[in-house]
Amino acid sequence: MAETKMEEPQRSRLGRGLAALIGDVGDESAVMERSRPQRRAPIAQLRPSKANPRRSFREEDLEELTASVREKGVIQPILVRRVPEERETYEIIAGERRWRAAQRAGVHDAPIVVLDVTEREALEIAIVENVQRADLNAVDEAAGYDQLMGQFSYTQEDLARVIGKSRSHIANTLRLLKLPDAVKEHLANGALTAGHARALLALPDPEAAAAKVVAKGLSVREVEAMARAPEVKGSARKPRAAEKDADVRALEAELGEALGLDVTLTARAVGGEIAIRYRSLDQLDLIVRRLRG
Repeated sequence: MAETKMEEPQRSRLGRGLAALIGDVGDESAVMERSRPQRRAPIAQLRPSKANPRRSFREEDLEELTASVREKGVIQPILVRRVPEERETYEIIAGERRWRAAQRAGVHDAPIVVLDVTEREALEIAIVENVQRADLNAVDEAAGYDQLMGQFSYTQEDLARVIGKSRSHIANTLRLLKLPDAVKEHLANGALTAGHARALLALPDPEAAAAKVVAKGLSVREVEAMARAPEVKGSARKPRAAEKDADVRALEAELGEALGLDVTLTARAVGGEIAIRYRSLDQLDLIVRRLRG
Protein backbone atom coordinates (compact mmCIF):
# COMPACT_ATOMS: atom_id res chain seq x y z
CA MET A 1 0.00 0.00 0.00
CA ALA A 2 2.82 2.39 0.88
CA GLU A 3 4.41 1.97 -2.53
CA THR A 4 1.16 2.76 -4.30
CA LYS A 5 0.92 6.03 -2.40
CA MET A 6 4.49 6.91 -3.32
CA GLU A 7 3.86 6.43 -7.04
CA GLU A 8 0.48 8.16 -7.24
CA PRO A 9 1.79 11.77 -7.06
CA GLN A 10 4.14 11.12 -9.97
CA ARG A 11 1.42 9.61 -12.15
CA SER A 12 -1.02 12.41 -11.33
CA ARG A 13 1.64 15.02 -11.98
CA LEU A 14 2.16 13.79 -15.52
CA GLY A 15 -1.39 14.57 -16.54
CA ARG A 16 -1.58 17.87 -14.66
CA GLY A 17 1.78 18.97 -16.04
CA LEU A 18 0.69 18.52 -19.65
CA ALA A 19 -2.68 20.14 -19.02
CA ALA A 20 -1.00 23.17 -17.48
CA LEU A 21 1.52 23.45 -20.30
CA ILE A 22 -0.52 22.87 -23.45
CA GLY A 23 -4.17 22.73 -22.45
CA ASP A 24 -6.12 20.24 -24.56
CA VAL A 25 -3.90 17.37 -25.62
CA GLY A 26 -2.09 18.05 -28.85
CA ASP A 27 -3.90 21.32 -29.55
CA GLU A 28 -1.43 24.15 -30.01
CA SER A 29 -4.31 26.61 -30.43
CA ALA A 30 -5.04 26.12 -26.73
CA VAL A 31 -1.68 27.72 -25.98
CA MET A 32 -2.59 30.73 -28.11
CA GLU A 33 -6.12 31.05 -26.74
CA ARG A 34 -4.82 31.42 -23.21
CA SER A 35 -2.67 34.36 -24.35
CA ARG A 36 0.61 32.79 -23.36
CA PRO A 37 3.36 35.39 -23.96
CA GLN A 38 4.75 35.26 -27.48
CA ARG A 39 7.80 36.85 -28.99
CA ARG A 40 9.63 36.73 -32.28
CA ALA A 41 13.03 35.12 -32.57
CA PRO A 42 15.51 34.79 -35.43
CA ILE A 43 15.24 31.45 -37.21
CA ALA A 44 19.00 31.06 -36.70
CA GLN A 45 18.51 31.00 -32.92
CA LEU A 46 16.22 27.95 -33.07
CA ARG A 47 17.51 24.42 -33.27
CA PRO A 48 15.68 21.07 -33.59
CA SER A 49 15.56 18.69 -30.66
CA LYS A 50 17.37 15.37 -30.93
CA ALA A 51 14.47 13.91 -28.93
CA ASN A 52 11.81 14.93 -31.45
CA PRO A 53 9.77 11.77 -32.16
CA ARG A 54 9.19 12.91 -35.75
CA ARG A 55 12.12 11.68 -37.82
CA SER A 56 10.50 11.70 -41.26
CA PHE A 57 9.49 14.85 -43.10
CA ARG A 58 7.75 14.18 -46.39
CA GLU A 59 9.12 16.37 -49.16
CA GLU A 60 5.70 17.18 -50.68
CA ASP A 61 4.35 18.27 -47.29
CA LEU A 62 7.36 20.52 -46.69
CA GLU A 63 7.02 22.09 -50.13
CA GLU A 64 3.35 22.86 -49.51
CA LEU A 65 4.08 24.35 -46.08
CA THR A 66 7.01 26.35 -47.50
CA ALA A 67 4.72 27.94 -50.10
CA SER A 68 2.27 28.89 -47.36
CA VAL A 69 5.01 30.37 -45.16
CA ARG A 70 6.45 32.29 -48.12
CA GLU A 71 3.04 33.87 -48.72
CA LYS A 72 1.71 34.35 -45.18
CA GLY A 73 4.67 33.87 -42.87
CA VAL A 74 4.73 31.55 -39.86
CA ILE A 75 1.29 31.90 -38.30
CA GLN A 76 1.31 29.38 -35.44
CA PRO A 77 4.04 30.00 -32.87
CA ILE A 78 6.78 27.43 -32.43
CA LEU A 79 6.97 25.92 -28.94
CA VAL A 80 10.52 26.10 -27.58
CA ARG A 81 12.55 25.89 -24.41
CA ARG A 82 15.80 27.60 -23.50
CA VAL A 83 19.08 25.77 -23.91
CA PRO A 84 20.83 26.16 -20.52
CA GLU A 85 24.37 26.18 -21.85
CA GLU A 86 23.61 28.53 -24.77
CA ARG A 87 22.11 31.87 -23.80
CA GLU A 88 20.61 32.93 -27.12
CA THR A 89 19.55 29.50 -28.40
CA TYR A 90 16.14 27.84 -28.17
CA GLU A 91 15.41 24.14 -28.60
CA ILE A 92 12.25 23.35 -30.57
CA ILE A 93 9.66 21.30 -28.68
CA ALA A 94 6.88 21.43 -31.28
CA GLY A 95 6.94 23.07 -34.70
CA GLU A 96 10.08 21.76 -36.39
CA ARG A 97 8.28 21.51 -39.74
CA ARG A 98 7.36 25.19 -39.57
CA TRP A 99 10.98 26.01 -38.74
CA ARG A 100 12.21 23.97 -41.71
CA ALA A 101 9.66 25.57 -44.01
CA ALA A 102 10.65 29.05 -42.78
CA GLN A 103 14.28 28.30 -43.65
CA ARG A 104 13.30 27.20 -47.15
CA ALA A 105 11.08 30.21 -47.62
CA GLY A 106 13.86 32.61 -46.61
CA VAL A 107 11.93 33.89 -43.58
CA HIS A 108 14.29 35.39 -41.01
CA ASP A 109 12.22 35.19 -37.84
CA ALA A 110 9.14 33.43 -36.41
CA PRO A 111 6.80 33.70 -33.43
CA ILE A 112 7.77 31.51 -30.50
CA VAL A 113 6.33 30.54 -27.14
CA VAL A 114 9.01 29.82 -24.52
CA LEU A 115 8.05 27.07 -22.05
CA ASP A 116 9.87 26.48 -18.78
CA VAL A 117 9.99 22.68 -18.90
CA THR A 118 12.35 19.83 -18.17
CA GLU A 119 13.74 17.49 -20.82
CA ARG A 120 11.15 14.90 -19.79
CA GLU A 121 8.23 17.34 -20.06
CA ALA A 122 9.52 18.62 -23.40
CA LEU A 123 9.53 15.07 -24.77
CA GLU A 124 6.00 14.49 -23.42
CA ILE A 125 4.73 17.61 -25.19
CA ALA A 126 6.54 16.77 -28.43
CA ILE A 127 5.07 13.28 -28.54
CA VAL A 128 1.55 14.39 -27.62
CA GLU A 129 1.60 17.20 -30.18
CA ASN A 130 2.90 14.96 -32.93
CA VAL A 131 0.73 11.93 -32.17
CA GLN A 132 -2.41 14.03 -32.42
CA ARG A 133 -1.48 14.92 -36.00
CA ALA A 134 -2.77 12.35 -38.47
CA ASP A 135 0.35 12.48 -40.63
CA LEU A 136 2.78 11.18 -38.02
CA ASN A 137 3.91 7.78 -39.24
CA ALA A 138 3.56 4.78 -36.94
CA VAL A 139 7.32 4.12 -36.73
CA ASP A 140 8.05 7.60 -35.37
CA GLU A 141 5.12 7.26 -32.99
CA ALA A 142 6.41 3.91 -31.70
CA ALA A 143 9.96 5.28 -31.35
CA GLY A 144 8.63 8.17 -29.27
CA TYR A 145 6.79 5.80 -26.93
CA ASP A 146 9.86 3.59 -26.67
CA GLN A 147 12.01 6.60 -25.79
CA LEU A 148 9.73 7.63 -22.94
CA MET A 149 9.72 4.06 -21.63
CA GLY A 150 13.46 3.56 -21.93
CA GLN A 151 14.68 7.00 -20.86
CA PHE A 152 12.10 7.92 -18.24
CA SER A 153 10.81 4.51 -17.07
CA TYR A 154 7.26 5.00 -18.33
CA THR A 155 4.93 2.03 -18.30
CA GLN A 156 2.37 1.44 -21.04
CA GLU A 157 -0.28 2.52 -18.54
CA ASP A 158 1.54 5.83 -17.97
CA LEU A 159 1.76 6.42 -21.71
CA ALA A 160 -1.92 5.66 -22.27
CA ARG A 161 -2.90 8.22 -19.64
CA VAL A 162 -0.50 10.98 -20.73
CA ILE A 163 -0.84 10.54 -24.50
CA GLY A 164 -4.60 10.06 -24.43
CA LYS A 165 -4.56 6.70 -26.25
CA SER A 166 -5.74 3.26 -25.15
CA ARG A 167 -3.22 0.86 -23.63
CA SER A 168 -3.86 -1.62 -26.43
CA HIS A 169 -3.02 1.10 -29.00
CA ILE A 170 0.27 1.78 -27.20
CA ALA A 171 1.12 -1.95 -27.07
CA ASN A 172 0.23 -2.57 -30.73
CA THR A 173 2.22 0.46 -31.87
CA LEU A 174 5.31 -0.58 -29.90
CA ARG A 175 5.18 -4.01 -31.57
CA LEU A 176 5.96 -2.33 -34.90
CA LEU A 177 9.52 -1.71 -33.72
CA LYS A 178 10.12 -5.47 -34.12
CA LEU A 179 9.72 -5.18 -37.90
CA PRO A 180 12.79 -5.23 -40.20
CA ASP A 181 14.24 -1.82 -41.14
CA ALA A 182 13.10 -2.19 -44.76
CA VAL A 183 9.48 -2.57 -43.62
CA LYS A 184 9.84 0.43 -41.27
CA GLU A 185 11.05 2.45 -44.26
CA HIS A 186 7.88 1.59 -46.18
CA LEU A 187 5.88 2.76 -43.15
CA ALA A 188 7.84 5.99 -42.87
CA ASN A 189 7.35 6.95 -46.51
CA GLY A 190 3.65 6.09 -46.49
CA ALA A 191 3.83 3.02 -48.75
CA LEU A 192 2.40 0.92 -45.91
CA THR A 193 -0.09 1.78 -43.17
CA ALA A 194 0.05 0.76 -39.52
CA GLY A 195 -2.69 -1.77 -40.32
CA HIS A 196 -0.48 -3.37 -42.97
CA ALA A 197 2.43 -3.46 -40.55
CA ARG A 198 0.47 -5.14 -37.76
CA ALA A 199 -0.67 -7.82 -40.19
CA LEU A 200 2.91 -8.33 -41.45
CA LEU A 201 4.08 -9.12 -37.92
CA ALA A 202 2.22 -12.45 -38.16
CA LEU A 203 4.14 -13.53 -41.28
CA PRO A 204 7.39 -15.57 -41.22
CA ASP A 205 9.15 -13.14 -43.63
CA PRO A 206 7.68 -9.64 -43.13
CA GLU A 207 10.27 -7.98 -45.39
CA ALA A 208 9.50 -10.12 -48.44
CA ALA A 209 5.78 -9.87 -47.78
CA ALA A 210 6.02 -6.09 -47.47
CA ALA A 211 7.74 -5.82 -50.85
CA LYS A 212 4.90 -7.86 -52.36
CA VAL A 213 2.26 -5.70 -50.67
CA VAL A 214 3.85 -2.47 -51.95
CA ALA A 215 4.37 -3.82 -55.48
CA LYS A 216 0.80 -5.10 -55.82
CA GLY A 217 -0.93 -2.45 -53.74
CA LEU A 218 -2.54 -5.05 -51.49
CA SER A 219 -5.08 -4.01 -48.88
CA VAL A 220 -4.82 -4.68 -45.15
CA ARG A 221 -7.43 -7.43 -45.43
CA GLU A 222 -5.42 -9.14 -48.15
CA VAL A 223 -2.33 -9.08 -45.93
CA GLU A 224 -4.36 -10.51 -43.05
CA ALA A 225 -5.46 -13.30 -45.40
CA MET A 226 -1.80 -13.96 -46.22
CA ALA A 227 -1.09 -14.27 -42.50
CA ARG A 228 -3.90 -16.79 -42.06
CA ALA A 229 -2.72 -18.93 -44.99
CA PRO A 230 0.95 -18.11 -45.70
CA GLU A 231 2.65 -19.52 -48.78
CA VAL A 232 5.45 -21.82 -47.71
CA LYS A 233 7.59 -23.12 -50.54
CA GLY A 234 9.88 -26.12 -50.27
CA SER A 235 8.86 -27.05 -46.74
CA ALA A 236 5.85 -28.16 -44.77
CA ARG A 237 3.76 -25.50 -43.16
CA LYS A 238 4.69 -25.00 -39.50
CA PRO A 239 1.94 -25.85 -37.05
CA ARG A 240 0.27 -22.92 -35.37
CA ALA A 241 0.79 -22.41 -31.67
CA ALA A 242 -2.16 -23.51 -29.58
CA GLU A 243 -4.68 -20.75 -28.95
CA LYS A 244 -4.50 -19.44 -25.41
CA ASP A 245 -7.44 -20.02 -23.16
CA ALA A 246 -9.63 -16.93 -22.69
CA ASP A 247 -9.15 -17.14 -18.91
CA VAL A 248 -5.36 -17.12 -19.35
CA ARG A 249 -5.52 -14.07 -21.62
CA ALA A 250 -7.77 -12.31 -19.12
CA LEU A 251 -5.34 -13.09 -16.30
CA GLU A 252 -2.43 -11.79 -18.39
CA ALA A 253 -4.32 -8.55 -18.96
CA GLU A 254 -5.21 -8.26 -15.26
CA LEU A 255 -1.62 -8.79 -14.11
CA GLY A 256 -0.30 -6.46 -16.80
CA GLU A 257 -2.72 -3.75 -15.71
CA ALA A 258 -1.70 -4.16 -12.07
CA LEU A 259 2.02 -3.96 -12.82
CA GLY A 260 1.84 -1.54 -15.75
CA LEU A 261 4.10 -3.94 -17.67
CA ASP A 262 3.72 -6.72 -20.25
CA VAL A 263 2.95 -10.07 -18.61
CA THR A 264 2.95 -13.43 -20.44
CA LEU A 265 1.65 -16.70 -19.02
CA THR A 266 2.76 -19.96 -20.64
CA ALA A 267 1.11 -23.25 -19.69
CA ARG A 268 3.19 -26.45 -19.67
CA ALA A 269 2.27 -30.09 -19.35
CA VAL A 270 2.89 -29.67 -15.65
CA GLY A 271 2.68 -26.17 -14.23
CA GLY A 272 3.73 -23.21 -16.33
CA GLU A 273 5.74 -19.98 -16.50
CA ILE A 274 5.07 -16.30 -15.92
CA ALA A 275 7.21 -13.70 -17.72
CA ILE A 276 7.28 -9.99 -16.86
CA ARG A 277 8.97 -7.73 -19.39
CA TYR A 278 10.81 -4.63 -18.12
CA ARG A 279 12.73 -1.97 -20.05
CA SER A 280 14.91 -0.36 -17.38
CA LEU A 281 16.49 -1.01 -14.00
CA ASP A 282 13.93 1.31 -12.44
CA GLN A 283 11.11 -0.89 -13.71
CA LEU A 284 12.93 -3.99 -12.44
CA ASP A 285 13.28 -2.34 -9.05
CA LEU A 286 9.56 -1.57 -9.08
CA ILE A 287 8.76 -5.26 -9.77
CA VAL A 288 11.05 -6.39 -6.94
CA ARG A 289 9.52 -3.92 -4.48
CA ARG A 290 5.99 -4.97 -5.37
CA LEU A 291 6.82 -8.66 -5.03
CA ARG A 292 8.43 -8.04 -1.66
CA GLY A 293 5.54 -5.84 -0.56
